[in-house]
Amino acid sequence: MAGFDQIISRTDAAGIIPEDFLNEVFSHVPQQSAVLSNMRRLRDGTTNQMRLPILSSLPMAYWVDGEAPDGGLKETTRARWTNKFIDYREIAVIAPIPINVLDDAAFPIWEQVRPYIIEAIGHRIDNGVLFQNPHPAVWPEPVVPSAIAAGNSVAIGTGADIFEDVLGEDGVFAAVEGDGYLVSGSVAHPRFKSRLRGLRAVGQFGPPIFMRAQPSGQDIQSATRYELDGTPLFFLMNGAFDTSLAELISGAWDQAVYSWRRDATFSIHRDGIIQDEYGTTVYNLLQQNMVALRVSARFGWQLPNPTNRLNPTEGGAFATGDVVGRYPFAVLTPGS
Repeated sequence: MAGFDQIISRTDAAGIIPEDFLNEVFSHVPQQSAVLSNMRRLRDGTTNQMRLPILSSLPMAYWVDGEAPDGGLKETTRARWTNKFIDYREIAVIAPIPINVLDDAAFPIWEQVRPYIIEAIGHRIDNGVLFQNPHPAVWPEPVVPSAIAAGNSVAIGTGADIFEDVLGEDGVFAAVEGDGYLVSGSVAHPRFKSRLRGLRAVGQFGPPIFMRAQPSGQDIQSATRYELDGTPLFFLMNGAFDTSLAELISGAWDQAVYSWRRDATFSIHRDGIIQDEYGTTVYNLLQQNMVALRVSARFGWQLPNPTNRLNPTEGGAFATGDVVGRYPFAVLTPGS
């Protein structure tokens, strides 16, 4: 539950928290996030905004007809750029802890809390970038609603089976390819595994498509390697995948970029107050003999969507608020 009055109490926790928390947290966050595991990371920012020049008009080449002096004139061309921006917004959490709880701990709070803080950061980032959950207003519209608005969505049941819905001529992958991109990977909810495990090559009695083939035949005891058309399939385990909006997200993940601002910090505070949104003091660390663990970072992302030879529509999707049809992601949506 979100709020300002949450606390790690004596019944919740124990132990000592090491001061080297920051490096460990931000080195592990990508393992807990589809966005940070798959999108392309840019250099860390040094101001509150990073400018990205985006190619909006491609240069052209021409045949030269004849030779000088009567012919052979070479034509000119131009290339144009527009700007998009990565705007950094803060992501943070404070965990207040009574000092007596720390002193009397039988096991370390850090070892228990750390993986959940890491998971919470990844969860919040994935929600804001991929789905419609709360996200900073200055960020681009999330990937899933943007892909749907650009016409890059296929509802489950459109084709003969999931295989056709994803990899068929009118499937999810084809939507990305039609916009001039190649799918580099996909992200799904863990339950999507069961849909793939049920796919068979020929009718209900054919061999499972995703079951590993062994020299002696099919082996249901070996771990299944899940890939789609040779590209990795990432199962999102941090609880951020919204199955009411999508079953599968596929795309050219390197076309989306993110960046951390340099002022990411970890600190332990032994005085100060914690207030709610109305200015009411919830905890006074000095008077109530408490310490507070604070993790704070600033993060931003952008989807440049530059023009390309297969879909050279100038500006890209949502350049002027109108969908023009080019977007590097596509979505398999739930059936009706």
